[in-house]
Amino acid sequence: MKKIFLNSIKLIAVSAFCFSLYAQSPDRTKPPQLPPPQKLNLPAVQQFSLSNGLKVVLMEKYEVPLVQLNVITKMGSVNDPENKTGLAGLTMNMLTEGAAGKTSLELADAIDFLGARISANAGPHSSGIYLHTPFSKFDEALKIMSDILLRPDFPQKELDRKKKDRLTSLMQMHDQPTAIATAAFNKILFGKDHPYGKMASENEIKGFSVDDLRSFYKKYSTANNSFVIVVGDIKKDELKKKLEAVFGKWQKGDVKEVKIKEPAQVASRIVYLIDKPGAAQSVINIGRIGTSRLTPDYNPIVVMNTLLGGSFTSRLNQNLREKHGYTYGASSRFMFRPIPGSFIAASSVQTEVTDKALTEFFNELNGIREPLTDADLNRAKNLVALSYPGNFQSVSEIAGQLEEMALYNLPSNYFGEFVSKILNVNGNEVTGVAKKYIVPDQMIVVVVGDKAKIEEGIQKLNLGELKNLSIEDILGKVPQLSK
Repeated sequence: MKKIFLNSIKLIAVSAFCFSLYAQSPDRTKPPQLPPPQKLNLPAVQQFSLSNGLKVVLMEKYEVPLVQLNVITKMGSVNDPENKTGLAGLTMNMLTEGAAGKTSLELADAIDFLGARISANAGPHSSGIYLHTPFSKFDEALKIMSDILLRPDFPQKELDRKKKDRLTSLMQMHDQPTAIATAAFNKILFGKDHPYGKMASENEIKGFSVDDLRSFYKKYSTANNSFVIVVGDIKKDELKKKLEAVFGKWQKGDVKEVKIKEPAQVASRIVYLIDKPGAAQSVINIGRIGTSRLTPDYNPIVVMNTLLGGSFTSRLNQNLREKHGYTYGASSRFMFRPIPGSFIAASSVQTEVTDKALTEFFNELNGIREPLTDADLNRAKNLVALSYPGNFQSVSEIAGQLEEMALYNLPSNYFGEFVSKILNVNGNEVTGVAKKYIVPDQMIVVVVGDKAKIEEGIQKLNLGELKNLSIEDILGKVPQLSK
Protein backbone atom coordinates (compact mmCIF):
# COMPACT_ATOMS: atom_id res chain seq x y z
CA MET A 1 0.00 0.00 0.00
CA LYS A 2 2.88 2.31 0.90
CA LYS A 3 4.57 1.55 -2.45
CA ILE A 4 1.39 2.36 -4.37
CA PHE A 5 1.08 5.63 -2.46
CA LEU A 6 4.69 6.68 -3.23
CA ASN A 7 4.26 5.84 -6.93
CA SER A 8 1.11 7.93 -6.99
CA ILE A 9 2.98 10.87 -5.49
CA LYS A 10 5.73 10.52 -8.11
CA LEU A 11 3.15 10.38 -10.90
CA ILE A 12 1.45 13.54 -9.62
CA ALA A 13 4.82 15.32 -9.35
CA VAL A 14 5.87 14.33 -12.88
CA SER A 15 2.46 15.36 -14.26
CA ALA A 16 2.69 18.72 -12.50
CA PHE A 17 6.22 19.26 -13.85
CA CYS A 18 5.16 18.41 -17.41
CA PHE A 19 2.13 20.69 -17.12
CA SER A 20 4.41 23.46 -15.86
CA LEU A 21 6.71 23.01 -18.85
CA TYR A 22 3.75 23.02 -21.22
CA ALA A 23 2.28 26.11 -19.59
CA GLN A 24 5.63 27.93 -19.87
CA SER A 25 6.37 26.98 -23.47
CA PRO A 26 6.90 30.11 -25.61
CA ASP A 27 4.32 31.34 -28.07
CA ARG A 28 6.12 30.96 -31.40
CA THR A 29 3.29 32.38 -33.50
CA LYS A 30 4.62 35.93 -33.10
CA PRO A 31 7.86 37.64 -32.13
CA PRO A 32 8.44 38.03 -28.38
CA GLN A 33 7.65 41.38 -26.80
CA LEU A 34 10.65 43.61 -26.28
CA PRO A 35 11.16 44.97 -22.78
CA PRO A 36 10.55 48.70 -22.42
CA PRO A 37 13.75 50.73 -22.96
CA GLN A 38 15.29 51.87 -19.72
CA LYS A 39 16.63 55.34 -19.05
CA LEU A 40 20.42 55.39 -19.01
CA ASN A 41 21.70 56.27 -15.55
CA LEU A 42 25.34 57.31 -15.44
CA PRO A 43 27.50 59.00 -12.80
CA ALA A 44 27.62 62.78 -13.01
CA VAL A 45 29.92 64.40 -15.56
CA GLN A 46 32.39 66.64 -13.73
CA GLN A 47 34.43 69.41 -15.32
CA PHE A 48 37.35 71.50 -14.08
CA SER A 49 40.49 73.24 -15.37
CA LEU A 50 44.17 73.08 -14.46
CA SER A 51 46.22 76.17 -13.64
CA ASN A 52 47.21 76.58 -17.30
CA GLY A 53 43.57 76.49 -18.43
CA LEU A 54 43.65 72.89 -19.68
CA LYS A 55 40.06 71.63 -19.44
CA VAL A 56 39.30 68.25 -17.90
CA VAL A 57 36.09 66.20 -18.16
CA LEU A 58 35.74 63.39 -15.61
CA MET A 59 33.32 60.57 -14.93
CA GLU A 60 34.10 58.55 -11.81
CA LYS A 61 33.47 54.80 -12.27
CA TYR A 62 34.46 52.44 -9.45
CA GLU A 63 33.14 49.06 -10.61
CA VAL A 64 36.49 48.05 -12.13
CA PRO A 65 39.96 49.35 -11.08
CA LEU A 66 40.77 50.83 -14.49
CA VAL A 67 41.33 54.34 -15.82
CA GLN A 68 40.90 55.63 -19.37
CA LEU A 69 42.57 58.99 -20.04
CA ASN A 70 42.32 60.68 -23.46
CA VAL A 71 44.13 63.89 -24.36
CA ILE A 72 42.26 65.40 -27.31
CA THR A 73 43.67 68.18 -29.48
CA LYS A 74 41.59 70.16 -31.95
CA MET A 75 43.79 69.32 -34.90
CA GLY A 76 43.27 66.86 -37.71
CA SER A 77 43.50 66.32 -41.42
CA VAL A 78 41.58 69.56 -42.03
CA ASN A 79 44.71 71.30 -40.71
CA ASP A 80 47.09 69.65 -43.18
CA PRO A 81 49.13 72.37 -44.95
CA GLU A 82 48.94 72.82 -48.70
CA ASN A 83 50.73 69.99 -50.55
CA LYS A 84 51.25 68.09 -47.29
CA THR A 85 48.12 65.93 -47.13
CA GLY A 86 48.43 63.34 -44.39
CA LEU A 87 50.78 65.33 -42.18
CA ALA A 88 48.41 65.34 -39.17
CA GLY A 89 47.97 61.58 -39.27
CA LEU A 90 51.68 60.90 -39.69
CA THR A 91 52.57 63.32 -36.88
CA MET A 92 50.25 61.61 -34.41
CA ASN A 93 51.38 58.13 -35.44
CA MET A 94 54.99 59.17 -34.79
CA LEU A 95 54.38 60.19 -31.17
CA THR A 96 54.78 56.66 -29.81
CA GLU A 97 57.92 56.03 -31.90
CA GLY A 98 60.23 57.85 -29.51
CA ALA A 99 59.91 60.36 -26.68
CA ALA A 100 62.06 61.86 -23.90
CA GLY A 101 65.09 59.98 -25.18
CA LYS A 102 63.39 56.57 -25.19
CA THR A 103 63.11 54.56 -28.39
CA SER A 104 59.85 53.09 -29.65
CA LEU A 105 60.85 49.65 -28.31
CA GLU A 106 61.74 51.07 -24.90
CA LEU A 107 58.41 52.88 -24.72
CA ALA A 108 56.53 49.76 -25.79
CA ASP A 109 58.34 47.61 -23.19
CA ALA A 110 57.63 50.10 -20.40
CA ILE A 111 53.95 50.32 -21.33
CA ASP A 112 53.54 46.55 -21.62
CA PHE A 113 55.26 46.02 -18.26
CA LEU A 114 52.53 48.11 -16.62
CA GLY A 115 49.73 46.22 -18.35
CA ALA A 116 48.71 49.50 -19.99
CA ARG A 117 47.98 50.64 -23.54
CA ILE A 118 48.92 53.96 -25.17
CA SER A 119 48.03 54.90 -28.74
CA ALA A 120 47.76 58.05 -30.81
CA ASN A 121 45.92 58.92 -34.00
CA ALA A 122 44.32 61.75 -35.95
CA GLY A 123 40.84 62.19 -37.39
CA PRO A 124 39.45 64.88 -39.67
CA HIS A 125 38.98 67.53 -36.95
CA SER A 126 40.67 66.21 -33.83
CA SER A 127 43.56 64.05 -32.67
CA GLY A 128 44.07 62.04 -29.54
CA ILE A 129 46.53 60.25 -27.30
CA TYR A 130 44.77 57.44 -25.45
CA LEU A 131 45.85 55.78 -22.20
CA HIS A 132 44.17 52.67 -20.76
CA THR A 133 45.70 51.46 -17.51
CA PRO A 134 45.05 49.62 -14.25
CA PHE A 135 44.54 52.20 -11.53
CA SER A 136 47.42 50.69 -9.53
CA LYS A 137 49.79 51.65 -12.37
CA PHE A 138 48.18 54.99 -13.20
CA ASP A 139 51.01 57.22 -11.95
CA GLU A 140 53.70 55.39 -13.91
CA ALA A 141 51.58 55.14 -17.05
CA LEU A 142 50.64 58.82 -16.85
CA LYS A 143 54.34 59.75 -16.68
CA ILE A 144 55.02 57.82 -19.90
CA MET A 145 52.01 59.41 -21.55
CA SER A 146 53.17 62.89 -20.57
CA ASP A 147 56.58 62.20 -22.14
CA ILE A 148 54.86 61.14 -25.37
CA LEU A 149 52.61 64.19 -25.35
CA LEU A 150 55.07 66.87 -24.27
CA ARG A 151 58.50 65.52 -25.27
CA PRO A 152 58.20 63.64 -28.59
CA ASP A 153 61.47 62.97 -30.44
CA PHE A 154 60.27 62.26 -34.01
CA PRO A 155 63.33 60.09 -34.82
CA GLN A 156 64.38 60.11 -38.47
CA LYS A 157 64.77 56.32 -38.63
CA GLU A 158 61.20 55.75 -37.50
CA LEU A 159 59.90 58.44 -39.87
CA ASP A 160 61.55 56.69 -42.80
CA ARG A 161 59.88 53.44 -41.77
CA LYS A 162 56.47 55.08 -41.39
CA LYS A 163 56.77 56.73 -44.80
CA LYS A 164 57.63 53.39 -46.37
CA ASP A 165 54.62 51.82 -44.64
CA ARG A 166 52.36 54.51 -46.10
CA LEU A 167 53.76 54.08 -49.59
CA THR A 168 53.25 50.32 -49.29
CA SER A 169 49.63 50.86 -48.22
CA LEU A 170 49.06 53.21 -51.14
CA MET A 171 50.54 50.63 -53.49
CA GLN A 172 48.30 47.89 -52.04
CA MET A 173 45.20 50.07 -52.42
CA HIS A 174 45.50 49.71 -56.20
CA ASP A 175 44.48 46.08 -55.78
CA GLN A 176 41.75 46.63 -53.15
CA PRO A 177 38.34 47.40 -54.69
CA THR A 178 36.80 48.56 -51.40
CA ALA A 179 39.66 51.02 -50.77
CA ILE A 180 39.42 52.26 -54.37
CA ALA A 181 35.68 52.79 -54.03
CA THR A 182 36.04 54.69 -50.75
CA ALA A 183 38.74 56.99 -52.13
CA ALA A 184 36.76 57.57 -55.33
CA PHE A 185 33.52 58.30 -53.49
CA ASN A 186 35.12 60.93 -51.24
CA LYS A 187 37.17 62.50 -54.03
CA ILE A 188 34.19 62.80 -56.37
CA LEU A 189 31.67 63.85 -53.73
CA PHE A 190 33.75 66.50 -51.95
CA GLY A 191 36.25 67.39 -54.65
CA LYS A 192 39.97 66.64 -54.72
CA ASP A 193 40.84 69.94 -53.00
CA HIS A 194 38.42 69.63 -50.08
CA PRO A 195 39.89 68.15 -46.85
CA TYR A 196 37.26 65.39 -46.86
CA GLY A 197 38.16 64.43 -50.42
CA LYS A 198 41.96 64.59 -50.31
CA MET A 199 44.36 61.71 -49.93
CA ALA A 200 48.14 61.79 -49.69
CA SER A 201 50.05 61.28 -52.91
CA GLU A 202 53.35 59.48 -53.39
CA ASN A 203 55.29 62.74 -53.66
CA GLU A 204 53.67 64.21 -50.55
CA ILE A 205 54.49 61.12 -48.50
CA LYS A 206 58.10 61.03 -49.69
CA GLY A 207 58.51 64.74 -48.99
CA PHE A 208 57.63 64.69 -45.25
CA SER A 209 60.53 65.68 -42.99
CA VAL A 210 61.18 65.66 -39.25
CA ASP A 211 61.01 69.47 -39.32
CA ASP A 212 57.53 69.28 -40.88
CA LEU A 213 56.33 67.09 -38.02
CA ARG A 214 57.98 69.15 -35.30
CA SER A 215 56.65 72.50 -36.48
CA PHE A 216 53.14 71.14 -37.14
CA TYR A 217 52.92 69.50 -33.72
CA LYS A 218 54.29 72.54 -31.92
CA LYS A 219 51.74 74.78 -33.64
CA TYR A 220 48.65 72.81 -32.64
CA SER A 221 49.58 70.80 -29.53
CA THR A 222 48.91 73.45 -26.90
CA ALA A 223 47.04 73.50 -23.60
CA ASN A 224 44.42 75.96 -24.85
CA ASN A 225 43.77 73.85 -27.99
CA SER A 226 43.27 70.60 -26.08
CA PHE A 227 41.20 68.96 -23.36
CA VAL A 228 41.40 65.81 -21.23
CA ILE A 229 38.78 63.09 -20.83
CA VAL A 230 39.06 60.74 -17.83
CA VAL A 231 36.81 57.81 -16.93
CA GLY A 232 37.52 55.34 -14.16
CA ASP A 233 38.41 54.50 -10.61
CA ILE A 234 39.71 57.87 -9.45
CA LYS A 235 38.30 60.82 -7.53
CA LYS A 236 38.29 64.39 -8.78
CA ASP A 237 40.63 65.89 -6.18
CA GLU A 238 43.17 63.10 -6.56
CA LEU A 239 43.03 63.31 -10.36
CA LYS A 240 43.43 67.08 -10.41
CA LYS A 241 46.58 66.86 -8.32
CA LYS A 242 48.12 64.19 -10.56
CA LEU A 243 47.25 66.00 -13.79
CA GLU A 244 48.58 69.30 -12.47
CA ALA A 245 51.93 67.64 -11.78
CA VAL A 246 52.38 66.35 -15.34
CA PHE A 247 50.36 68.76 -17.53
CA GLY A 248 50.33 71.95 -15.46
CA LYS A 249 53.28 73.48 -17.31
CA TRP A 250 51.99 72.63 -20.79
CA GLN A 251 52.21 75.91 -22.67
CA LYS A 252 49.41 77.78 -24.39
CA GLY A 253 49.69 78.95 -27.99
CA ASP A 254 48.11 81.11 -30.66
CA VAL A 255 45.98 78.65 -32.60
CA LYS A 256 43.58 79.97 -35.19
CA GLU A 257 40.53 77.94 -36.08
CA VAL A 258 40.53 76.63 -39.63
CA LYS A 259 37.35 77.46 -41.51
CA ILE A 260 36.27 74.65 -43.81
CA LYS A 261 34.02 75.49 -46.72
CA GLU A 262 30.81 73.49 -46.82
CA PRO A 263 30.80 71.13 -49.82
CA ALA A 264 28.39 71.67 -52.68
CA GLN A 265 25.41 69.32 -52.86
CA VAL A 266 25.12 66.79 -55.70
CA ALA A 267 22.95 68.31 -58.45
CA SER A 268 22.10 65.21 -60.51
CA ARG A 269 22.67 61.46 -60.59
CA ILE A 270 25.91 60.34 -62.22
CA VAL A 271 27.36 56.82 -62.30
CA TYR A 272 31.14 56.43 -62.08
CA LEU A 273 32.43 53.03 -63.20
CA ILE A 274 36.00 52.18 -62.22
CA ASP A 275 37.37 49.16 -64.04
CA LYS A 276 38.95 46.40 -61.94
CA PRO A 277 39.46 43.52 -64.40
CA GLY A 278 38.92 40.12 -62.87
CA ALA A 279 37.24 41.47 -59.72
CA ALA A 280 35.16 38.75 -58.06
CA GLN A 281 32.68 41.33 -56.77
CA SER A 282 31.44 44.81 -57.54
CA VAL A 283 31.81 47.40 -54.79
CA ILE A 284 28.91 49.87 -54.79
CA ASN A 285 28.90 53.24 -53.02
CA ILE A 286 25.88 55.51 -53.45
CA GLY A 287 25.42 58.85 -51.74
CA ARG A 288 25.40 62.61 -51.46
CA ILE A 289 26.22 65.37 -48.97
CA GLY A 290 24.49 64.75 -45.63
CA THR A 291 24.36 67.15 -42.70
CA SER A 292 26.37 68.29 -39.69
CA ARG A 293 26.44 66.71 -36.24
CA LEU A 294 24.58 69.59 -34.60
CA THR A 295 21.63 69.52 -36.98
CA PRO A 296 18.25 69.67 -35.17
CA ASP A 297 17.30 66.71 -37.38
CA TYR A 298 19.85 64.42 -35.68
CA ASN A 299 17.44 62.18 -33.74
CA PRO A 300 14.96 61.60 -36.61
CA ILE A 301 17.93 60.89 -38.92
CA VAL A 302 19.27 58.26 -36.50
CA VAL A 303 15.87 56.52 -36.45
CA MET A 304 15.43 56.80 -40.21
CA ASN A 305 18.89 55.44 -41.02
CA THR A 306 18.48 52.58 -38.54
CA LEU A 307 15.48 51.50 -40.58
CA LEU A 308 17.16 52.09 -43.95
CA GLY A 309 20.62 50.61 -43.49
CA GLY A 310 21.94 51.16 -39.98
CA SER A 311 21.18 47.74 -38.51
CA PHE A 312 21.25 44.07 -39.46
CA THR A 313 17.46 44.05 -39.79
CA SER A 314 17.46 47.21 -41.93
CA ARG A 315 15.64 47.34 -45.24
CA LEU A 316 18.81 47.40 -47.32
CA ASN A 317 20.31 44.36 -45.61
CA GLN A 318 17.07 42.40 -45.57
CA ASN A 319 16.57 43.10 -49.27
CA LEU A 320 20.03 42.56 -50.72
CA ARG A 321 21.24 39.88 -48.32
CA GLU A 322 18.28 37.98 -46.93
CA LYS A 323 15.76 38.24 -49.76
CA HIS A 324 17.97 38.17 -52.87
CA GLY A 325 21.30 36.79 -51.65
CA TYR A 326 23.32 39.33 -53.62
CA THR A 327 25.73 40.14 -50.78
CA TYR A 328 26.92 39.31 -47.29
CA GLY A 329 25.77 42.73 -46.11
CA ALA A 330 24.42 46.12 -47.20
CA SER A 331 24.33 49.24 -45.06
CA SER A 332 23.97 53.01 -44.95
CA ARG A 333 25.31 55.71 -42.66
CA PHE A 334 25.66 59.45 -42.16
CA MET A 335 29.13 60.81 -41.42
CA PHE A 336 28.32 63.50 -38.85
CA ARG A 337 31.00 66.19 -38.59
CA PRO A 338 31.22 69.92 -37.70
CA ILE A 339 30.25 70.66 -41.29
CA PRO A 340 28.12 68.37 -43.46
CA GLY A 341 29.78 65.05 -44.17
CA SER A 342 28.48 62.31 -46.43
CA PHE A 343 25.48 60.04 -46.58
CA ILE A 344 26.49 56.72 -48.10
CA ALA A 345 24.76 53.43 -48.87
CA ALA A 346 27.20 50.65 -49.71
CA SER A 347 27.74 46.98 -50.38
CA SER A 348 29.95 44.49 -52.20
CA VAL A 349 27.83 42.30 -54.48
CA GLN A 350 28.35 39.39 -56.83
CA THR A 351 29.56 40.59 -60.22
CA GLU A 352 26.73 39.01 -62.20
CA VAL A 353 24.02 40.78 -60.19
CA THR A 354 25.56 44.27 -60.11
CA ASP A 355 22.71 45.81 -62.12
CA LYS A 356 20.03 44.00 -60.11
CA ALA A 357 21.64 45.13 -56.84
CA LEU A 358 21.65 48.74 -58.04
CA THR A 359 17.95 48.44 -58.80
CA GLU A 360 17.23 47.19 -55.28
CA PHE A 361 19.37 49.93 -53.74
CA PHE A 362 17.25 52.59 -55.42
CA ASN A 363 14.03 50.75 -54.59
CA GLU A 364 14.94 51.11 -50.91
CA LEU A 365 16.25 54.67 -51.22
CA ASN A 366 12.94 55.66 -52.76
CA GLY A 367 10.92 53.51 -50.36
CA ILE A 368 12.30 55.13 -47.22
CA ARG A 369 10.72 58.40 -48.37
CA GLU A 370 7.24 56.87 -48.16
CA PRO A 371 5.12 57.08 -44.96
CA LEU A 372 6.09 54.49 -42.34
CA THR A 373 3.93 51.92 -40.65
CA ASP A 374 3.72 52.16 -36.87
CA ALA A 375 5.42 48.76 -36.66
CA ASP A 376 8.44 49.93 -38.67
CA LEU A 377 8.73 53.17 -36.73
CA ASN A 378 8.52 51.49 -33.34
CA ARG A 379 10.94 48.75 -34.34
CA ALA A 380 13.56 51.29 -35.37
CA LYS A 381 13.10 53.47 -32.28
CA ASN A 382 13.24 50.50 -29.93
CA LEU A 383 16.36 49.17 -31.60
CA VAL A 384 18.14 52.52 -31.13
CA ALA A 385 16.91 52.90 -27.55
CA LEU A 386 17.64 49.35 -26.43
CA SER A 387 21.12 49.27 -27.99
CA TYR A 388 22.18 52.71 -26.74
CA PRO A 389 23.49 51.54 -23.33
CA GLY A 390 25.89 49.31 -25.24
CA ASN A 391 27.92 52.45 -26.00
CA PHE A 392 28.76 52.73 -22.28
CA GLN A 393 29.96 49.24 -21.36
CA SER A 394 33.63 50.04 -20.77
CA VAL A 395 35.64 53.01 -19.58
CA SER A 396 37.07 53.35 -23.10
CA GLU A 397 33.61 53.50 -24.68
CA ILE A 398 32.37 56.01 -22.12
CA ALA A 399 35.43 58.20 -22.74
CA GLY A 400 34.65 58.13 -26.46
CA GLN A 401 31.13 59.36 -25.76
CA LEU A 402 32.42 62.12 -23.49
CA GLU A 403 34.86 63.14 -26.20
CA GLU A 404 32.00 63.71 -28.61
CA MET A 405 30.11 65.63 -25.95
CA ALA A 406 33.09 67.93 -25.38
CA LEU A 407 33.90 68.42 -29.07
CA TYR A 408 30.34 69.42 -29.93
CA ASN A 409 29.56 71.17 -26.63
CA LEU A 410 26.59 68.90 -25.94
CA PRO A 411 24.74 69.45 -22.63
CA SER A 412 25.87 67.43 -19.60
CA ASN A 413 22.49 65.63 -19.43
CA TYR A 414 22.65 64.61 -23.11
CA PHE A 415 23.24 60.89 -22.49
CA GLY A 416 20.50 60.56 -19.89
CA GLU A 417 17.87 62.15 -22.12
CA PHE A 418 18.87 60.54 -25.43
CA VAL A 419 16.62 57.47 -25.12
CA SER A 420 13.49 59.46 -24.24
CA LYS A 421 14.11 61.84 -27.13
CA ILE A 422 14.52 58.96 -29.56
CA LEU A 423 11.27 57.39 -28.34
CA ASN A 424 9.49 60.71 -28.90
CA VAL A 425 10.45 60.87 -32.59
CA ASN A 426 7.30 60.55 -34.71
CA GLY A 427 6.66 59.14 -38.17
CA ASN A 428 6.23 62.53 -39.83
CA GLU A 429 9.67 63.59 -38.59
CA VAL A 430 11.29 60.42 -39.95
CA THR A 431 9.59 60.73 -43.34
CA GLY A 432 10.47 64.42 -43.39
CA VAL A 433 14.21 63.87 -42.94
CA ALA A 434 14.13 61.01 -45.44
CA LYS A 435 12.68 63.33 -48.08
CA LYS A 436 15.14 66.06 -47.10
CA TYR A 437 18.36 64.05 -47.08
CA ILE A 438 17.66 60.92 -49.18
CA VAL A 439 17.20 62.30 -52.69
CA PRO A 440 17.84 59.41 -55.12
CA ASP A 441 17.90 61.61 -58.22
CA GLN A 442 20.71 63.69 -56.72
CA MET A 443 23.33 61.11 -55.81
CA ILE A 444 26.64 59.89 -57.11
CA VAL A 445 26.99 56.17 -57.79
CA VAL A 446 30.49 54.68 -57.63
CA VAL A 447 30.96 51.12 -58.85
CA VAL A 448 34.33 49.35 -58.79
CA GLY A 449 34.27 46.07 -60.70
CA ASP A 450 34.99 44.19 -63.91
CA LYS A 451 33.83 46.65 -66.55
CA ALA A 452 33.60 44.03 -69.30
CA LYS A 453 31.02 42.09 -67.28
CA ILE A 454 28.97 44.87 -65.68
CA GLU A 455 28.96 47.96 -67.89
CA GLU A 456 26.18 46.86 -70.26
CA GLY A 457 23.82 45.96 -67.43
CA ILE A 458 24.45 49.29 -65.68
CA GLN A 459 23.83 51.26 -68.88
CA LYS A 460 20.46 49.57 -69.38
CA LEU A 461 19.28 50.86 -66.00
CA ASN A 462 19.43 54.47 -67.27
CA LEU A 463 20.36 55.74 -63.83
CA GLY A 464 22.08 58.78 -65.32
CA GLU A 465 25.25 59.76 -67.13
CA LEU A 466 27.86 56.99 -67.04
CA LYS A 467 31.49 58.03 -66.65
CA ASN A 468 34.36 55.58 -66.92
CA LEU A 469 37.40 56.09 -64.71
CA SER A 470 40.63 54.20 -64.15
CA ILE A 471 42.21 53.32 -60.84
CA GLU A 472 45.01 55.75 -61.62
CA ASP A 473 42.44 58.54 -62.03
CA ILE A 474 41.64 58.03 -58.36
CA LEU A 475 44.87 56.87 -56.72
CA GLY A 476 47.53 58.03 -59.14
CA LYS A 477 50.26 55.73 -60.40
CA VAL A 478 51.48 52.83 -58.31
CA PRO A 479 54.18 54.21 -55.96
CA GLN A 480 57.81 53.25 -56.41
CA LEU A 481 59.37 52.11 -53.14
CA SER A 482 62.88 53.30 -52.44
CA LYS A 483 65.46 50.57 -51.86
